[in-house]
Amino acid sequence: MEKQEISGNAARDAAALKALLPAQDILTFSFEDAVKRQYVCIFADALTDKELLAEQALRPLRAYAGDARAKAVREHVLSPEVRTERGLDKLAEEVLAGNPVLVWEGADEGLVVGTKKVNVRAVTEPPTDVAIKGPREGFIEDVKTNTSLVRRRFRTGELMIEMLTVGRRSATSVALCWLEGTCRRDIVEEVRRKLGAIDIDAVPDSSYLTRFLSDRPYSLVKQVGTTEKPDIFCAKLAEGRAGLLVDGSPIALTVPYLLVEDFQSSEDYFVPAYRATFTRLLRLFALLVAIYLPAFYVAAQLFKLQLLPVKLLLTIAGSIRDIPLSPSLEMLLVLLVLEVLNEASIRMPKYVGMALSVVGALVLGETAVSAGFVSTPAIIIVAFSGIGLYAVPNLIEETSVVRLAMLLAAGSVGTYGIVLVSALCLVYLVTTENFGVPLGAPFAPFVRRDLRDTFVKYNLLSLKQRPAALASPNKRRMK
Repeated sequence: MEKQEISGNAARDAAALKALLPAQDILTFSFEDAVKRQYVCIFADALTDKELLAEQALRPLRAYAGDARAKAVREHVLSPEVRTERGLDKLAEEVLAGNPVLVWEGADEGLVVGTKKVNVRAVTEPPTDVAIKGPREGFIEDVKTNTSLVRRRFRTGELMIEMLTVGRRSATSVALCWLEGTCRRDIVEEVRRKLGAIDIDAVPDSSYLTRFLSDRPYSLVKQVGTTEKPDIFCAKLAEGRAGLLVDGSPIALTVPYLLVEDFQSSEDYFVPAYRATFTRLLRLFALLVAIYLPAFYVAAQLFKLQLLPVKLLLTIAGSIRDIPLSPSLEMLLVLLVLEVLNEASIRMPKYVGMALSVVGALVLGETAVSAGFVSTPAIIIVAFSGIGLYAVPNLIEETSVVRLAMLLAAGSVGTYGIVLVSALCLVYLVTTENFGVPLGAPFAPFVRRDLRDTFVKYNLLSLKQRPAALASPNKRRMK
């Protein structure tokens, strides 16, 4: 189909644009300038700042008596964001983006006036990443506001922000960010290529892009980093990563992603190194306990009672004496109840969630133990396991699945099953990479220098070079 272009007839061009945009909220407004030349303004009612449009474009053009060419008319518009387009399809896209379009008699191009009205919430601390020390700003749903938060932290021309569009119908704006000379060019080109290859109707959130950016789209472990904080996003850009800000989403994406990132916190860089090391090791310990404790408890009851101390064994034996369920089925049932309570507490209104917690933790748990349906140790172990998963909240989805696999393996073949599932997980982590960077770095492959900012946090003065795993062209970040 041949693309339509501006004809120079205001009524005909306006009718053609209205045919492309038949929705009732796409409005038209006609007026004349000082020489009785006909103008038609086409705009989206809810997306356009009509007062600003009238002040910067309509009133000046009413008094205009010059040439009809777009170049001359453009100079008479007071808006700092004015551009011209010849194709009607491009003009229709601008109207849908919130920018009003002007066509007039004798025009050789249409005029796009940047008077978009954007209703955004205030920049506040993100609820998923609360910090005691450090910046409290968080990304919001407006991509321009988010890019301004990044630009404010990098006052250099090396910060590159490239605006892309993804989604056939949503035409979602995506900002690709990187530091020129710090991020590898092949990473930027690969991100650009993958985004250009996406063929989807709409992109309502940045999470839609993570599968398209992953080399293994069905991977259990994520391959794209996420954050809601500008300071973390900028720190990752400074290490040599590329970042994506998606319009309509407060969650930014970064690539390449390393698994060790989710054990780190922005607060680790604002406290002494020994405190940061302690909290990181504590997160690792909590996660390992959350994954392995239910499985080892079941394996000890079914296959290896000698794993438990004698006094603890006697206590457990007294607790499970009249329980009708097998240890593995009992633990599986309690874990499923915990997952159901967790899902319900998230979906329910806040004022109901507290009541649900009381019912689930006190009434349901106490009643089940009193009735002899489940044992007290099973409740304690599942509760501790559930709390431990939230020590690393960005890995809850992955670790909850691994915990269930460990439990099933332990209930089938005991400790051998636990060892087998652990080996499979390690092999998977070691062999997975994205954008040419191994997921398990700097442990697999082993990079001694990069260990200074993993589970052990060295002093800031010791981190003079960027992570070797990212292979940044500019290796030194501190002299």
